[in-house]
Amino acid sequence: MSICSDNWIIEKCLKEKMIEPFVDKQVRFENGEKIISYGVSSYGYDIRVSNQFQIFTNVYGSVVDPKQFDTKSLVKIENDVCVIPPNSFALAITLEYFRIPENVLTICVGKSTYARCGIIVNVTPFEPGWEGYAVLEISNTTPLPAKIYAGEGIAQVLFFEGKEKCLYTYAARNGKYHRQMTLTLPLL
Repeated sequence: MSICSDNWIIEKCLKEKMIEPFVDKQVRFENGEKIISYGVSSYGYDIRVSNQFQIFTNVYGSVVDPKQFDTKSLVKIENDVCVIPPNSFALAITLEYFRIPENVLTICVGKSTYARCGIIVNVTPFEPGWEGYAVLEISNTTPLPAKIYAGEGIAQVLFFEGKEKCLYTYAARNGKYHRQMTLTLPLL
């Protein structure tokens, strides 16, 4: 496997619509204001977070159980800014839709601007053959409320290309999060 460059990302996105909407450069300003950057970077793509968030709450005394997930443990928010309470956690979805080639695997890491504020972004790998909007797991590790800005960069996706296609793609296995169009909660 080898890491893919900005040229590779641009070519794949223009020919195969690997990322939609796709921005072929790094965007740092919108409407004359500085923003948290998004778009193509040297060896990756900086993704944006949409305005759809779900924040964990303990109001109902729910237990987080991946086998029997209780939706009462979440509060839905649709806004241009999401404030995550201290030492809390939110789920969100990307603005970008992905179509990952059958010989590519991605790893996603948080952007340094948020990391330096104690915000940890966790995203599971985009497996070969997977497509959909990515669900983002965002942790506020600080003892203070933390702001997340919709429509701006939140994490960077790194693309790794294998020399050959894998035997069993995510699509071929009928992966449970394949072609997710919304913020999908844990499934068995």
